[in-house]
Amino acid sequence: MPSSALPALRWSTLLALPLTASLMSHALAEEAPASAIFAGGCFWCVEEAFDPVEGVLSTTSGFSGGHVENPSYNQVVAGGTGHAEVVKVEYDPAVVDYASLLHVFWRNIDPFAVNRQFCDVGEAYRSAIFPMNEEERRLAEAGREALAERFDREIATEITDFEAFYPAEAHHQNYYQRNPVRYNFYKAACRRDERLEEVWGDEAGGL
Repeated sequence: MPSSALPALRWSTLLALPLTASLMSHALAEEAPASAIFAGGCFWCVEEAFDPVEGVLSTTSGFSGGHVENPSYNQVVAGGTGHAEVVKVEYDPAVVDYASLLHVFWRNIDPFAVNRQFCDVGEAYRSAIFPMNEEERRLAEAGREALAERFDREIATEITDFEAFYPAEAHHQNYYQRNPVRYNFYKAACRRDERLEEVWGDEAGGL
């Protein structure tokens, strides 16, 4: 290569570096997983509802919405912490969007129940959505308003800005998979599926 061409080659290479870095950064941002927090009663059941959704990468049972840091399961279900049992849904936004997750969420809860879901009673079992930004809040509120109009009754599900998520103890994670007999007995005794069908009909489950 002629020596006179080297400076031009060096300059073109240097000029291309910012563009390359920008493209790489944009690609990484697109691939980064997102998180959503939902409370729908027993977090074992909410995990089961979201795990089959295409684009969901993982689900983690835990607590949110309260004022006690790093609460235990026993503290939360005893009441007084302000926390609800929740599930943190990690998902790929290139495959599934937040609106689709809301669609699944609504169709896996009883939206009319106050401080309870199915056979579980207390503030820890209230239904709630914890949006992480204004767009998520807008979508959650629009969904709640649409349901109130559809059913012509008040929707009890809370919409509360996300503050913190605390994972539950290890033995609560993936409980429905690790303890299928006990889990299915619990779920049947709570008549969860029957109530979802009463409310949602063929839409129950949301999948």
